[in-house]
Order: sequence, then C-alpha cells, then structure tokens
Amino acid sequence: MTLSFRQICLPLSVAAFAALTAASPASAADGKTLGFVVRDWFTAVYNTKYMDECPEGLTMTNDEIYMKTLTKEERGKFTGNGYIQLQDRQGVAMRRGPNKEEVCVDPSGVKDPPMKIVEGKYSFGANLDGTEDGHATAKSCKHEKFISAVDGKTKVDNQMYRLTGCTYGFRKGGLVDTNANELRGTSGLGMILIEVTGVDDPRNDDDVKVSFYRSIDQYAFDGNGKPLPYTSYRVEMGVDGKPAYGDTLKGKIKDGVVSTERGDVSLPFYGNYAFMSPRIKDLGLQMQIAADGKSMTGQITGYFDSKDYVHYANGLIGHSTIGDSCPAYHEMGPKLADGYPDPVTGECTAFSSAFDITGYAAFVVKPKSETRTSES
Repeated sequence: MTLSFRQICLPLSVAAFAALTAASPASAADGKTLGFVVRDWFTAVYNTKYMDECPEGLTMTNDEIYMKTLTKEERGKFTGNGYIQLQDRQGVAMRRGPNKEEVCVDPSGVKDPPMKIVEGKYSFGANLDGTEDGHATAKSCKHEKFISAVDGKTKVDNQMYRLTGCTYGFRKGGLVDTNANELRGTSGLGMILIEVTGVDDPRNDDDVKVSFYRSIDQYAFDGNGKPLPYTSYRVEMGVDGKPAYGDTLKGKIKDGVVSTERGDVSLPFYGNYAFMSPRIKDLGLQMQIAADGKSMTGQITGYFDSKDYVHYANGLIGHSTIGDSCPAYHEMGPKLADGYPDPVTGECTAFSSAFDITGYAAFVVKPKSETRTSES
C-alpha cells in the first residue's frame, strides 16, 4: 500500500510511527538512510537557440523522403492539396519497402539519405573512456570528444546525443522524452527508487552505498500534480525473494551532492508504451540533494546498449511527430557506438550517454534481503 502524506500525518500507534521514521529518508536523527523516487528522466541534450550544433539541419523525415519519390501531381493527390495532415498520411509514407514493407519494422529494406548528426563542440556527459582525444581503448572505439557544456573545458563522451541531437522529436522538449516521462507519471510503470545507506551525515559522508530499485506503487501527487515527498514505495521483489533490481555502488556525499563510483547497473524503464530493463555499463550518479531534503536533481551517465536503444527508437509510435528516418537510424547507430567492442568483430556495442533526473524524498519499503553489488 502506498502511503500519502495525509496518511502519514494521521495518528499512528507508537510502533507504527517508529517503523516509518526508521526508514525515513530525511531522518537526520538516526542518519542511516536516504531514499528518493525518480519522477523525471530526460536524455541530456545540448540545444542552442539557432541549432548551431546541427549545421546541416535536421534529419529528413519519412514523409519528406517519400514525397521526393512523387511527381508534383502525385504529391498533390497524396496530401489532398494540403488538406491531409502529416499524421494522417504517415502510414503510407512509412511503407517504402520493396514490397510496401513498413520501414520502421524492417529498416534494412531501404537505404535512406544519411542521418544528420550533431557536429557541435559541446555536450553534457562524463569522460567515460578516460581519454582527452577519444582514441580507442580496451573498452572504447575511436570517436570525437565533446567539451563539457557545464564547465567549458572537461572532455566528455555522449554519442547518444551525437546520434539523436539533430532529430526533431529527440531534442529538448520533443515528443520522445516528454511523452515517455508523462506516461511514467500517469501509469506508475518503470519507476526508479534510489536508496543511500550507511549515511552518518546527510550533507557530508565519505562512505555510503547507493542502490537502485523498481517501485511497484504509483506516484502519490499533491493538488498541483507534483509527487508528495516522504511517500512510501514498495520495491519489486523477484521469485527468489530478493529485489528484482537492486544493484549497489559505492559512493560519497560532499556538500549535499551524492556521487558514486562506476559500475554496471540494471534499471527499469518504461516509455512510449515500451518496456526495457537496460543494464547501463560503467554507470555513475551525481545527485544534488535539496537543503530541506525533500527533493533531488541529478545526472546518470554510462554506456547504453546501442542495439537496444536503436530498437527502442525505431519502435516508437508517432514517427510523424518525431520527424525521423528509421533506416537512417539503423545504419548510423552502429557507426557511432563508442563503448565495449565486440570481442569477435571489434565493433562497439554501446553509446556513451547522459540522463537528467529529478526526484522526491521517499520511504523505500522492502523485505530484509541483501542487495546485489554491481559485479553480481
């Protein structure tokens, strides 16, 4: 059962109150555990006012590509002389395969114009490969580095942004992330819980553990549609009696900022009617806790499986609004992957990536069990 703020504030028995406050993320008195539920998850993209990062413009859409195959008279008929809207003709435009196959179902059936990719200097992210020039390493392929949009000097990796940053629906405020985020909010699916344990001082502590779980409860909202802080969320449990998720990383807190060492972490994901359980390699978390302890903002960086991401992108609903080309994604994706080379082919299998998150203080409720380390 999810407890709302009002329910928590109702008279409780002494034993019940003790049980709640023992798990409280803001319980500085015992200084043991901080908990948060992630409400917002957005791909970190650096967009300039005049799209300087996309000097060649935006990726051609399915509609544009199909229209170029038609004569002037055929275009008039196809669009009803401008009265048939884009979304209503998209189904035809996407059936461009040799035998009228849908190109997002079989993106290898046709060859579209090359995808437009980010050519700008700046990005959000982290230096995942540890190099200054993007040369190949044991866990990365050669690629171009970005300069951090935060400090203007640190070299960072973010090939997911390079791939998607010149596609309309993947840009900041675009359909892909906005729709996915709102679907999570209304359905309660794919909700991430973050638990920080071993906390002696919630503002400064050199040795804490940070664990990631999936909630089986929906968000509890206030009258303005914002999640209520200090609501209880139950952890999804597996058939073995342990949390279905639960990878743990070592971390520390400095001036209210939680930062972790890097490790492989599985996370729940739901968005645009699709479920995934991505295992992000070399995941790192930077999370700023608000002074009052009620909320947090942060960024997750790491290597995201490239095939999983391209499959997700090509399976999206609403390509007419996204403004993309599935065959172009299918072809360009492998070329931009920069992490974890396949031992046989040598081709990289993951995109360096960064995701912005916000969340609210929460009670993370789970049976007593050991959490998994990132190595297990």
